[in-house]
Amino acid sequence: MDYKIKKLERKNWPTLLEEINQLPKQLFYAGTIPDWKNKLLCVVGSRKYTNYGKDAVETLIEGLRGYPIIIVSGLALGIDSIAHRAALKNNLFTIAVPGSGLNPKVLHPQSHIHLAEEIVNKGGMLMNEFQPEFKATHYSFPQRNRIMAGMSHATLVIEAEKKSGTLITSRLATEYNRDVLALPGSIFNTTSQGPHMLIRLGATPIRDSDDILEALHLEKMKSEDVNDEEKYFDCSEKEMLIIKIIIEPLPRDEILRRAHLEHKIAISETQTLLSLLELKGIIKETLGEIRLT
Repeated sequence: MDYKIKKLERKNWPTLLEEINQLPKQLFYAGTIPDWKNKLLCVVGSRKYTNYGKDAVETLIEGLRGYPIIIVSGLALGIDSIAHRAALKNNLFTIAVPGSGLNPKVLHPQSHIHLAEEIVNKGGMLMNEFQPEFKATHYSFPQRNRIMAGMSHATLVIEAEKKSGTLITSRLATEYNRDVLALPGSIFNTTSQGPHMLIRLGATPIRDSDDILEALHLEKMKSEDVNDEEKYFDCSEKEMLIIKIIIEPLPRDEILRRAHLEHKIAISETQTLLSLLELKGIIKETLGEIRLT
């Protein structure tokens, strides 16, 4: 590992962090100090994620490409690391706030040392309040969560069970008067219980990247000049088959019928494909019909 750990001068602290109770006494960092005028989005979720959660994170963050947004997360296993990697893939600045010191010898989890190095090498940042040699403890994770929530304009909860540490971050975000966003999921998955509870309590449900942009008060870029090849560049072969079916607006049942009849795609798989296309902002459902945007 070749990154250097330095003390972050107070004048370079995240702007919003100054507003929270229990300010850290100091901050350490490695990498590049970003422009704090950008919008900071904290993305958190379960270590035991589902394929839906993984696909949703990657799709939502991909939709933020090109916007002045910084992705903040905790370098943990599961959703955190997926969010960091998605940010790097889409050229978004990302900040990792681990629950240990930043020194590679104690960095937690050890399996993400290479991810931490990649974040630094690609212009991102590692940051927290712990001494560089500090080893993670059971209390250091909730402690660092207040920094992630406090420095961010909004916190997005992807998947979390009802009694999840992830919900500590969302509770702190609420206390700091930040926006809490939550991804709706299947009622049959326990990892949906946390987000659904948050939505009942007033969190903003996130259906696509546009909902995130709206929550961060960012205007959507005009897409008149985007051709079909650019618009669908990341769509899978099966997603393209669904898109071709929806040349004209159709009811969901008709799309399911045609996909099964014409392309032998199972109904459950088509439902998943439609959800992913909606998250990508390629289709939307209005007045009982699904249409291309």
